[in-house]
Amino acid sequence: MATLLVSHHDCIEHDTGPFHPESPDRLRAVMRVLEHEDFMLLHRAEAPHATREQLLHVHPLSYIEEILGRIPHETLHAIDDDTFVSPMSGEAALRAAGAVVLAVDAVAKGEVKNAFCAVRPPGHHAEMHKAMGFCLFNNVCVGAFQARVEHGLQRVAIIDFDVHHGNGTQHIVWDDPGMFYASTHEAGSFPDTGFSGETGAHNNVVNCPLPAGSEGIQFRQAFEGQVIPALKAFDPDLIMISAGFDAHANDPMAHLRLTVADFTWATHQLLAVADEVCEGRLVSVLEGGYDLPALAGSVVAHVKALMGID
Repeated sequence: MATLLVSHHDCIEHDTGPFHPESPDRLRAVMRVLEHEDFMLLHRAEAPHATREQLLHVHPLSYIEEILGRIPHETLHAIDDDTFVSPMSGEAALRAAGAVVLAVDAVAKGEVKNAFCAVRPPGHHAEMHKAMGFCLFNNVCVGAFQARVEHGLQRVAIIDFDVHHGNGTQHIVWDDPGMFYASTHEAGSFPDTGFSGETGAHNNVVNCPLPAGSEGIQFRQAFEGQVIPALKAFDPDLIMISAGFDAHANDPMAHLRLTVADFTWATHQLLAVADEVCEGRLVSVLEGGYDLPALAGSVVAHVKALMGID
């Protein structure tokens, strides 16, 4: 079966202002490389809006209305010191969450084997009641709850290899025994969460903080030694990836030293578990990655691995 790519031009129209690292050029760079002939067999779909009902599985109505109500008619508006919205940001945020819903639907129905959602704004820092870290809605969690509510996939695992800890995702899944979250990230970096002792209310959270300067060997040891065994033990019905590529050695936002080969390896590890425990069902969602060549090259390798052509 094929791999599905889900995106929408509205996600490029989310303007964060000059010099902001989470810029429209990130998605432009990703979509440009995915036009290469290597990807001609990708199935492609435009992201719909996530509905209020779908967002309500994760965020309360008061929060949804607050975020959408703060979208300005012109110029920029600051949610916090790092997170900005502009006139098209509401459309982009709804499309980003909606992309993951569509991808989950397609994978759950067996229309495709797996999917990659090329979207922005990212989502893994967004908590139930709080936007932060460039994130408005928690896209991957919206998709995870879609899998449970609409498709009966009751055990959903989210694996996050972004260089920053997904505090929002952890916050949302913490008390839910049917949700699993594992993260590799740089210790002591934003948002200063994700300590190894944070294990969830049901031992359903695994955090692997890596010291600044860690390279692929330390990343792979954490993945093989902690993430993969815990993931297999959880026995998910669906695996989702918060695919941030800012742990790349060239990325300006942190201090890990991963390479494209490390992201390829991690993708293969997760695909192997998906094949073993959940009939290959896997949905990957773009999070960080701020050096454009490194981001583009990492996405190329990641999507090729999903397609089985690398």
